[in-house]
Amino acid sequence: MITVNIHEAKTQLSKLVDRASKGESFIIAKAGKPMVKVVAVDQPARPKRIGFMKGEINVPDDINAGDAEIAKLFGIEE
Repeated sequence: MITVNIHEAKTQLSKLVDRASKGESFIIAKAGKPMVKVVAVDQPARPKRIGFMKGEINVPDDINAGDAEIAKLFGIEE
């Protein structure tokens, strides 16, 4: 783990943040005394995609059995 002084951290902040985001943490020191440790924030889990419940739910074969009745209620069919 590298240690950088505050002045260097200010001038190289973008570069240091890029390195930290890739897992390389570092310490910022003031007058040679370690002050803070910079580490990457844990990334949130990727959102689950459609289909993640495949095989977990059984859809009945007659799921669309009432379509005509529903259409009639909404005035789509007579």
